[in-house]
Amino acid sequence: MPPTFVLAGKLNREYILPPAGQPLFDSPGGNLLYAAGGLAVWDTNAGLLGRVAEDYPRQWVRALEERGFDTRGIRTLRELQNFDFRSFVAFTDLNERSYSNAVSHFARRHIAFPKSLLGYQTPDDERKDPRTPEPISPAALDTPKEYRDVRYVHLCPFDFFSQSQMVNLFRGGADQTVSLDPAANYMTPRFWRDLRLVLQGVTIFQPSEEELRALFWGETNDLWEMARRISEFGPQIIVIKRGVLGQMLYDAAGSHRYEIPSYPARLADPVGVGDAFCGGFLAGFQKTNDPLMAALYGNVSASLKIEGSGPFYALGVLPGLAQARLHSIQESVREI
Repeated sequence: MPPTFVLAGKLNREYILPPAGQPLFDSPGGNLLYAAGGLAVWDTNAGLLGRVAEDYPRQWVRALEERGFDTRGIRTLRELQNFDFRSFVAFTDLNERSYSNAVSHFARRHIAFPKSLLGYQTPDDERKDPRTPEPISPAALDTPKEYRDVRYVHLCPFDFFSQSQMVNLFRGGADQTVSLDPAANYMTPRFWRDLRLVLQGVTIFQPSEEELRALFWGETNDLWEMARRISEFGPQIIVIKRGVLGQMLYDAAGSHRYEIPSYPARLADPVGVGDAFCGGFLAGFQKTNDPLMAALYGNVSASLKIEGSGPFYALGVLPGLAQARLHSIQESVREI
């Protein structure tokens, strides 16, 4: 049987020095797993699309299967054996993210530098050409045939070429819902013409506020106007993720505009929170077919993720907590 959902994204090996709690050294991560964790708060019947090298720990894939995920879409490729899957992020005293100078961050916290992080070089994402497929991005050709007619699909951020191929693959299905979280490096005015073509196959567009402002730089400062412009090219649901400020939701079908504050969660580790939101949103949309309710599901998934480290921290919280937060946050929504 095909899964209810398909999630496509990147996998990596994480090293995190979070604002609070224990550091993570060589742990399973990547936006694919954080989106899966956000979705799993509500449902785990999802197929995962990603790429790993031959030395990727088999027990990490087995753990995904034990949680109920379909891993047929996770491809192990010999040609990735020399690719560095490590990812490092540390948080400063002001809770700002830092992706470089790993040795100094460990020294500042008086933590021994892990041998498994020796030789790590911070990737220069700004120099990457979004039109060139990255080796670790999931590819349309990797997609199992059992996934291709699945109704609910979410694409995490990865290179523009691979995302556009994925949109083309899934847009042909009957009554398919395609959710797209763009990569920051192509959200620029010079890429607007290319992006518009891809948006024709997208149902739900979920950029961050910074990404959306970068796309419309020099044209308008009105986020609602930006959302309306996006909707003219395909997506009928636009979610603007605003970090601690929550989300803005534009439902083009009725020109509805909503502001949703973030749930007042305890900050421990914000890594992957935006991906967890997207996963929760897709689960909520499948359950309710209501964009506003879907955003509330995503909001709750994000609030649970931020309180701990690792993609699946939210699955270990008290039973019933997600439903309680879902009920609570509904009272805070404001229609504009």
